[in-house]
Amino acid sequence: MIAAMCVGQVGNLLPHVVVPAILSAHLIPLWGLSAAEAGLMASGYAFGYMFAVPVLTALTDRIDARRILLLGSLVSALATIAFGFLAQGFWSATAIWSVAGIGFAGAYMPGLKALTDRLPSENASRAITLYTSSFSLGVGLSFLLAQLVADAWGWRAAFLVTGLGPIAMIAACLALDEYRPQLRPGSLLDVRPVLRNRMALGYIFGYGAHCFELYGIRTWIVGFWSFVVANHTDQGFLTPVIVSFVFTLLAMPASILGNEAALRVGRHRAISLIMVASACIALAIGLNAGARPVSLLPLLLLYALTVPADSGALTAGMAASASPTHRGATMALHSTVGFGLSAAGAWGIGVAIDAAGGLASTSGWLAGFSVLAAGIALGPLVLWWSRSSAEG
Repeated sequence: MIAAMCVGQVGNLLPHVVVPAILSAHLIPLWGLSAAEAGLMASGYAFGYMFAVPVLTALTDRIDARRILLLGSLVSALATIAFGFLAQGFWSATAIWSVAGIGFAGAYMPGLKALTDRLPSENASRAITLYTSSFSLGVGLSFLLAQLVADAWGWRAAFLVTGLGPIAMIAACLALDEYRPQLRPGSLLDVRPVLRNRMALGYIFGYGAHCFELYGIRTWIVGFWSFVVANHTDQGFLTPVIVSFVFTLLAMPASILGNEAALRVGRHRAISLIMVASACIALAIGLNAGARPVSLLPLLLLYALTVPADSGALTAGMAASASPTHRGATMALHSTVGFGLSAAGAWGIGVAIDAAGGLASTSGWLAGFSVLAAGIALGPLVLWWSRSSAEG
């Protein structure tokens, strides 16, 4: 079951970063977008997710999460394919991409809930980490497939091909046994019990800082590396396609190792150390944005490890500290905060790049990476707040 759900999630994630993957090479020049507009368009996915996920994930406390997962996967597939047929510019693309995000809101956390509902608690931590880590494999394949298809057959074909990916999760859903959640009192969107749970809130707000950084760099990694190689003739095989794929693929082992470290030295300590390291590396990349590709690559690969290394530990910590009767509501707030700040990250970096000189300037990319560093640096502060509040 765990393997099938992980494979299903990889399929659901094939559409996930198609817009960021082809943004700099295809959509920005085609539609004459500024960096802020491009970031906002890519953020449409996260905005759609943010608005839909509270209802869809909270519903998993009332009905079998499998049903929501099935519907969300179907909407994600249809919206991605619709983008390939119908998108004509900034407004239509942003609207359709937001619907795709709504579909994913019914797929990611409801998928996690469908999995954890069917597992004994002692097996949950590593299963959650495998599930969240397969996220990175799916995103890596999304980067790779989208760019290869777009370069070979055009950008519209990239959406038509990746839109077929969610079929894998639909098949996994149909194979799951029925589950009837224990009904809890209170309204569907009552998050007051979650807001009183300071330990859970620390992981939720820490996840928000993580998502700000993660979605921000995933939105702009192709654009950044395109800038790096455009200024040098010694790129070799270090093309944006290869670098974005490897960058994202490294997230899977990084997340698993990060969770294992958290189990050994404590979640708060491990997560805080990872976040501080990530902020420092982001600043170092920004300061060296004009360096040769071979010189910059080691820093970028280190960043590829630190950015996702806290993901599994944050989500596992949230699930472990959630009340069993409000787990769906806790996951809903977790995702709402996370993807709300994901949207802010992608857009905010675009705004910073425009304000500091644009996509073709080292100062623009220094500003973008400085925003990334500032966002993730807030993570250890909220974890300290939640721990000190719980102890007090």
